[in-house]
Amino acid sequence: MIAAFDVDAQRTFTPLCPHELPVVGGDEIAAELNAQAQLAQLRIASKDAHCPTAKWVVASHAEMLQPLDYPDADLTWVRHAEPGTEGFELIPGLPAPAEYDFLVYKGVETAMHPYGACYHDLAGRISTGVIEWLKCHQVDTVLVGGLALDFCVKTTALQLAAAGFNVYLNLAACRAISETGASTACEEMRQAGITLVKDSQVLAAKLQGSH
Repeated sequence: MIAAFDVDAQRTFTPLCPHELPVVGGDEIAAELNAQAQLAQLRIASKDAHCPTAKWVVASHAEMLQPLDYPDADLTWVRHAEPGTEGFELIPGLPAPAEYDFLVYKGVETAMHPYGACYHDLAGRISTGVIEWLKCHQVDTVLVGGLALDFCVKTTALQLAAAGFNVYLNLAACRAISETGASTACEEMRQAGITLVKDSQVLAAKLQGSH
């Protein structure tokens, strides 16, 4: 059984919300996410769901990425992905949330800012339930894309690989905050046994060849 995972494919990480955390091209990945979903039997999504008074919030982009001394919030960020705002919504072209088979909402607690979608905490102790749900549905392969490649996508893929799934990372279905971050993330994922593919066409061929 194959599942497709849309990781944090929200407007907050695109130029549609320029005052939040815009990633260049972040609003251009819906077609690739939809294409990889066609290769799967199940489709799941994660969404950042943050509070405006979270302890990691800073007033400007210049203050971001500073270290914090909270066990589950390691860096400062500007306000983003607040429920009820445009930034919380999925990017144009994706299904409505109710059309997914499983949804993860993460980062709701004011002192917790997880990156991966599989755990609420940075140490990987408090499950969001998605790993257990996938195993209950006898999923063995997960196709991953979303935003941003060098943070939440990478961490989610690594968590899934560590849980024993065959993980494919669709590069065309991702965008990164920085080229350096993307390069480092890709190498880290390769080292963990994750298969990186150029796009959904290559992914389809790989999946066909593995069965």
